[in-house]
Amino acid sequence: MPEFSIDQFRQIASQIENEVGQVIVGQTEVVRHVLVSILAGGHVLLEGVPGLGKTMLIRTLGQALDLKFSRIQFTPDLMPADILGTEILSDQDGRREFRFRPGPLFANLVLADEINRATPKTQSALLEAMQEASVTVAQKTYHLEEPFFVLATQNPLEMEGTYPLPEAQLDRFFFKVNVTLPDVADMVQILERTTGQSTACAGRAASGAEIVSMRALARTVPVASHVKEYIAKLMLATHPTDSNATALVKQYVRYGVSPRGGQALMLGAKVTALLAGRYNVAFEDVHAVAPAALRHRLLLNFDGLAEGLNPDKVIAELLKALPH
Repeated sequence: MPEFSIDQFRQIASQIENEVGQVIVGQTEVVRHVLVSILAGGHVLLEGVPGLGKTMLIRTLGQALDLKFSRIQFTPDLMPADILGTEILSDQDGRREFRFRPGPLFANLVLADEINRATPKTQSALLEAMQEASVTVAQKTYHLEEPFFVLATQNPLEMEGTYPLPEAQLDRFFFKVNVTLPDVADMVQILERTTGQSTACAGRAASGAEIVSMRALARTVPVASHVKEYIAKLMLATHPTDSNATALVKQYVRYGVSPRGGQALMLGAKVTALLAGRYNVAFEDVHAVAPAALRHRLLLNFDGLAEGLNPDKVIAELLKALPH
């Protein structure tokens, strides 16, 4: 086992959740899934109607983590150079030459706010950065500083002025987390916190070096062969042609989960096991992260879209039908 211990891992993770809880009311599962994704080194897509605190959650995480934070407000007229950066002509010792001016993507924690309000051309500018942590401008490649995370928010596709994200970009998000309306008790607490004289603020709970160490520890967690086989079968069972595919998959799914989905299942389960104080992955850890890891990677066919089928229903049927 690495020098960074499980107790340290759990302690720092708990501190992060506590600091976020100083500002964000309820949404415990949402906060946990975002934290799991960060500790696994992945990007997160938060979806929900306006006003549910998606942006506030990410800004609060930026306060709790001692990382360079950047926010990009996505709009229909946003261009790729507005995100990546551009080369400008400048005078250097009496000579005129082009110099690269980095864009807001050059940060550790990037908030891509309302990402689906930008055109597909601009959305695609993030593909290289999200997969390879690098940016190529004018045939030069610039590497992004580790750790690097994109935490994006989007409105449901039924909202005015939205563009669906390309499948290739959706697949690069480690988790897709649905943000829902709070219950009555949480709503009362939200109203109390946000209409009073004082404004809550999160304190620093972890540094970039600690996040990197926690991510390294998570990757060392062993996974038994039968659990690995279960994850592989679950991933393949999302494809209509697989022998383990359920009735819903065969009828309503066009394309199933990519290998990135299996990687998200495995790494997410490893982090979940550590958060539970275990140095081994159990089936319950896989089930805990399966909806967030798979829901955006299931592409429904026309019948599924026409029926308004929720991918979570397909995943729930798979988890219930597939034997351990």
